[in-house]
Amino acid sequence: MDPEKTAQENKGLSLLKAGRKGVLSIVFSRTAIIVLLLALQVLALFGVFRWFGDFLPHIFGGTVLFSVAMVLYLLNSRLDASAKLTWLLVITLLPVFGALMYLFTQSDLGHRTLRNRAADMMEQTKDLLTTPAGTMERLEQQAPGAASLARYLDRCGSFPVYENTAVTYFPLGEKKFEELLRQLEQAERFIFLEYFIVDEGLMWGRILEILARKAAQGVDVRMMYDGTCELSTLPRDYPKRLRKLGIRCKPFAPIAPFVSTHYNYRDHRKILVIDGHTAFTGGVNLADEYINRIVKHGHWKDTAVMLQGEAARSFTLMFLQMWNLDEKTPDFSIVSEIPAAASPKAKGFVIPYGDCPVDADHVGEQVYIDILNRAQRYVHIMSPYLILDGELESALTFAAKRGVDVRLILPGIPDKSFPYALAFTHYPALLDAGVKIGEYTPGFVHAKVFVSDDAEAVVGTINLDYRSLYLHFECAAYLRDVPCIPQIQEDFEDTWSKCRMVTRESIRKGSFSRWLCGVVLKPLAPLM
Repeated sequence: MDPEKTAQENKGLSLLKAGRKGVLSIVFSRTAIIVLLLALQVLALFGVFRWFGDFLPHIFGGTVLFSVAMVLYLLNSRLDASAKLTWLLVITLLPVFGALMYLFTQSDLGHRTLRNRAADMMEQTKDLLTTPAGTMERLEQQAPGAASLARYLDRCGSFPVYENTAVTYFPLGEKKFEELLRQLEQAERFIFLEYFIVDEGLMWGRILEILARKAAQGVDVRMMYDGTCELSTLPRDYPKRLRKLGIRCKPFAPIAPFVSTHYNYRDHRKILVIDGHTAFTGGVNLADEYINRIVKHGHWKDTAVMLQGEAARSFTLMFLQMWNLDEKTPDFSIVSEIPAAASPKAKGFVIPYGDCPVDADHVGEQVYIDILNRAQRYVHIMSPYLILDGELESALTFAAKRGVDVRLILPGIPDKSFPYALAFTHYPALLDAGVKIGEYTPGFVHAKVFVSDDAEAVVGTINLDYRSLYLHFECAAYLRDVPCIPQIQEDFEDTWSKCRMVTRESIRKGSFSRWLCGVVLKPLAPLM
């Protein structure tokens, strides 16, 4: 039976009534109430700041000293250089308001508990998974540079290196969807899902139909999605509706009517694990635009990978770490119960890894920089956004200046105007260094892919922007010498052939409003 044809004939389960997204439903929804209450709190904060501002004429000298102190503090802080410049600008222009806003964002107000709990989860689970005996030695012999990266990932997040893992690459969300349906049908023990966006439609309906049926058969089905879905795609009681189907569900950090820095940290991961031996990750969320069932920004170009074998264990643990963040008695016993026989023989090395925004390591960015620094022939990249800090821009330009073929594929039809404008500001420096940039003319690129030298690749959820690199929970799979890497490179070349090339001349002839918007917003990019 053709899965695609079946999906078209059967839209699966739906727990929401049609028309739920109308104007009136939004006006009288919980979302509107939250927005109103947050707005009132923001106005109250501005009132406090303005009260301080009224006294500025009388305490000008104190303000100057205060600003100087804040500048010295910032220069000696552990913020990256781009963020320092942003805050220096804000504090210089608005001394009291800017300083108070900075102190508020750095106060850990609202996420101190999250940070401590995440650290506790990592401590509890650091010894649950280890690199199999002999694997690191074989990687060291074959690729010393990759081995050094592996040691970094193990030290920063206890992410083991695996062999015996078959990797399947999906060049489109539609391809992932077809295989995902087949794999879900084979689940016997558990199905874990963790996604940034979930929206009812054909994709989620067909998946939900299988999940409900598997839950009724006794399979442990758990679902997590980011709390921002409650403001856009799903009602607050959606977990309760899923629980009626036997599916355990919880949103991550649901939005509440209280001003907090906690909302900055979102769960941007896409993980689906079946029985501990099969795992999916990549850019594809559970909504119909990701499989081109509906059109939002032209053709939606996305990618994903399926891991079958030992490496799926790490994605199992990553899911459970997030699931247990708010559990009184964390339970990770499932990880140790995964049968060892689930691992097929396969070539190459695989390292699933995650990035936590509340620790000191920016793992996602460091992996990208390491690949750029070790590349000899090429690094080819797909990303929906390009909002770079100084370190990553330097790594891109340095690689190109060394003679490495560095190419970037970005959207031709953006989903958001501000990131599109900010990407424009990076073009001149990258082009001058020799980086080639293509914009995907058929539509929107949502893929997050690095592929280098026919030898290594990363497929995951990590965009080239501040939010992914600094503020989101993310995940990815690092691949070394696995058989599908040539397919990833072939897909890049095929996508590249559908791009319009960015040149100095095209920049000069480009939209003045886009350029102006990017120039104005760039100093504030780390805050967006």
